[in-house]
Amino acid sequence: MKAWVVRAPGGFDRLEIGERDDPGVPAPGEIRVAIHATSLNFHDLLVANGGIPAADGRVLMADGAGVVEAVGLGVTEFAPGDHAVSTFFPHWPAGAPFDAVGNFAGTPGDGIDGMATTHVVRAATAFTRAPAGWSHAEAATITTAGLTAWRALVVDGGLRAGATVLIMGTGGVSIAALQIAKAMGATVIATSSSGAKRERLTALGADHTLDYREMPEWGPAVRDLTGGLGVDHVVEIGGPGTLPQSIAAVRVGGHIALIGVLTGREGQVPTMELMRKQARLQGLIVGSRRDQQDYVTALEVTGIRPVIDRSFAFEELADAFRYQLSGAHFGKICAEW
Repeated sequence: MKAWVVRAPGGFDRLEIGERDDPGVPAPGEIRVAIHATSLNFHDLLVANGGIPAADGRVLMADGAGVVEAVGLGVTEFAPGDHAVSTFFPHWPAGAPFDAVGNFAGTPGDGIDGMATTHVVRAATAFTRAPAGWSHAEAATITTAGLTAWRALVVDGGLRAGATVLIMGTGGVSIAALQIAKAMGATVIATSSSGAKRERLTALGADHTLDYREMPEWGPAVRDLTGGLGVDHVVEIGGPGTLPQSIAAVRVGGHIALIGVLTGREGQVPTMELMRKQARLQGLIVGSRRDQQDYVTALEVTGIRPVIDRSFAFEELADAFRYQLSGAHFGKICAEW
């Protein structure tokens, strides 16, 4: 079978597509899945370009969606023919995070082989069912980006109708957060440096948009849009470069979900302002299998469908990463086979 791997120390010129041994039949508690699609995330990009060191020959990609071909003894949750989607932390069934999810040792495409291949055999608990009627590419957007937005706003944030939500940019997490927030009756403020993308954000339901390049100190402007109160929730994807503005934008007692480090891994935090706001700043990485199951249910009930910017062929995965790096996309980038 074919698979995309990264050769140490990483880099787009170190990505290879080649033959791997077929994983065979599932053992008790396992399922065999024919993978048909994946979606690209910042974490995958870091593994591919060497920003996150991976074992030589590691199969890429955390997200995978496909069709169950066979089930091992004792598996009752899946049957051959079912559509399934992978989980980011296969060893995190439910509940609060614990030590084993403090790193990526069990994450596909990083600590273990990923989903950029034609077939996998994994524990049944490494997958959930996909939303009914979704394409494999659509389902592949759930594992990382979609679930991160769901946990940020709903699981940890306790989002309620009438709340105000701030999102940043037009990547997969931000667009999913916009869709979730609007489906739950929230007001959404979005930042983007592109006029065309801001128009698309408005078409998706964003109530207000701001150009962060024209207005680098956008935190007070966000607060002004809320009558001076500040937003209830911030989906913070930038990290140290944007966190001071997020703290300026959030209301007293609000919630900032720190889920990205696009501007760097370390930086200064205006601690006095954070204390004054008495805001909750919470770092998070994706979510549990139970969270993903709840998210799938919510997607089916609300009718939300992911926004896919472009889908590449399996053989074009390296080109897909280059496109991702350009920042031209709106929503998710996928690969299908």
